[in-house]
Amino acid sequence: MEEYINLFEKVIEKTIPKVEYIDIRAGKSNSTSILMKDGEIDEINAGMDISARIRVLNNGAWGFAYTTDLSKFDEITETALKLSNSLKGDVELSESEIIKDKIATDAKIPFKDISIEEKQAIMKEASDSATLEKVNSTTVSYSDAESNELFLNSEGSQIEVKTSRLRMALNATATDGQIIQFGHGSIGGVKGFELLANEDIEEFGRKIGDKAQRLLNAESAPSGKFKVIADPELTGVMIHEALGHATEADIILQNDSILKDKLNTKIASDIVNIYDDATIKDGFGYYPYDVEGTKTKPNQLVKDGELISLLSSRETASKLNMKSSGNARSSISDAPIVRMSNTYLQPGDMTFEELIEDIPDGIYLKGSRGGQVDTGKGIFQFNAAEGFKIKNGELTTPLRDVSLSGNILETLNNVDALGKDFKLSAGFCGKGGQTAYVGDGGPHTRIIDAMVGGSN
Repeated sequence: MEEYINLFEKVIEKTIPKVEYIDIRAGKSNSTSILMKDGEIDEINAGMDISARIRVLNNGAWGFAYTTDLSKFDEITETALKLSNSLKGDVELSESEIIKDKIATDAKIPFKDISIEEKQAIMKEASDSATLEKVNSTTVSYSDAESNELFLNSEGSQIEVKTSRLRMALNATATDGQIIQFGHGSIGGVKGFELLANEDIEEFGRKIGDKAQRLLNAESAPSGKFKVIADPELTGVMIHEALGHATEADIILQNDSILKDKLNTKIASDIVNIYDDATIKDGFGYYPYDVEGTKTKPNQLVKDGELISLLSSRETASKLNMKSSGNARSSISDAPIVRMSNTYLQPGDMTFEELIEDIPDGIYLKGSRGGQVDTGKGIFQFNAAEGFKIKNGELTTPLRDVSLSGNILETLNNVDALGKDFKLSAGFCGKGGQTAYVGDGGPHTRIIDAMVGGSN
């Protein structure tokens, strides 16, 4: 994108006397996405995109314009100016460091060096490995993207970031003729094709097929309050959905968060420490700078059970009299909103065996099949991919169709033990019609008096 720096600098120089602030984002990306159903290619999309947008702040209001034709950048600048001049608002920006930087993620095997046929072959291996005796259908989705983004603002920042990102997901469906069950798994990261080249694809697929098949023989889950162990994947979903969204400053400013006015108060048990950290290079939600040019850093949200920080952009941080946490995110075509990055519960010091050994009657929950959260009321319900009864410290009967629900603050206060293991999953988060790459995770987590739902 260096060939456009001169153009953008001239636009800023010419326009800044008319407004309070300007920032520009531009990007080029090469991407491939492939969908395979039952071992056969269903869809392939590949191509290169180039786009740019400009934001201008004037009279406390934003003017925003976007184009995929950079020869029209002067035109969209005029559009943004007209929009900001036609509005009045109360937008102010928190202070931000002026940064000049150029950074690239470490991709050992560029995606362009791998043919479509080679990518299909790995997908086929995953599909075939998952197709066990009672597995009647598989779906594999693959996506990779190499992007080069440029950010400039009227304060003097100039940042260029090159990123490679890959994800492959597999769904397997099993049936015994009466019921249907599902297995799911994914591999993703901010790396090159080595992420898949170094993976045991046969084992990855077989585990997912085996899960779908195993659930056919599982019992329906009991309903009631139990001592529960959530695996790292479900722990991550719970932390992301139940806690993470409630710490987003825009949601707090909309009076739609149970955590409004809870800063510097106790919201969880003493052993709960929660972070949002965009700097984790192995995390799918990695980014070194947010879309407003704010440098990211590990952001501890909860320390020893106390809420000590929030997630914010420059605009929302200003309204809350704080500095931006570096969580303004969006595609180039969308206006920035507050988003999570890699959000996780810090591990403890117990083995899995120690977590379950003194549980006479409990439930072990594994994986996630989605759920719902009401951040304003502070309640949630998540569906686990599978479960097991715990009887006298031992895993026993497999369970299916099992959910975990409750009050966010009550559940966080009922976390009474943490495993020393840790896993960060790769996924996507939707908010305000936008989708963001995220990571979420943690250790095995023990929760007392958790509400489990099932058909029994």
